[in-house]
Amino acid sequence: MPGESLSFIFLNAFLINNFVLALFLGICPFLGVSGKINTAWSMGLASAFVMLISSICAYFINEVLVAFNIEFLRLISYIAVIASAVQLVEMSMKKFSPVLFRQLGIFLPLITTNCAILGLALFQTFKEYDFTQSLSYSLGAGAGFTLAIVLMAGLREKLELAEVPSVSKGAALSLMLAGLLSLSFMGFAGLGGGH
Repeated sequence: MPGESLSFIFLNAFLINNFVLALFLGICPFLGVSGKINTAWSMGLASAFVMLISSICAYFINEVLVAFNIEFLRLISYIAVIASAVQLVEMSMKKFSPVLFRQLGIFLPLITTNCAILGLALFQTFKEYDFTQSLSYSLGAGAGFTLAIVLMAGLREKLELAEVPSVSKGAALSLMLAGLLSLSFMGFAGLGGGH
């Protein structure tokens, strides 16, 4: 939306409409990599970086596609850009931090199929954001994704030290935590001012 301020766009993507906890996008890495805070933090930063690169590229790709009246190529173009950005992150991490590369395992290449990243590119196109609004939106979405995954990891680490009934250990407890986090983030919906 052309009239929205950059701070509102950032806050909207960061808290109000958090991609993981309000829009329920990117649940796979959210549940899969949130066992430890340090791996969750790294996955959040890697996803945020891919979101930023994908957002920038999606903006310019959309401009070219609209200029040539071939908007039907939008989805496949966005997927190609996301896959390329993930490859860049994966190669960099393998070279500069092999330990972290091994810790993230299969979840690192799975950023390619993270629906939060594709959703970001499609949402910003649908909302007709200009370049600076797209940057603000991607930074807010990346920061919100990182916040959600780190919060989940912190809760899961704390609960490892607690006595939990055996019936609610493992995946059941993770899903309950995700639901509680989502409910708590729904409290931020009032900040949207009816948007």
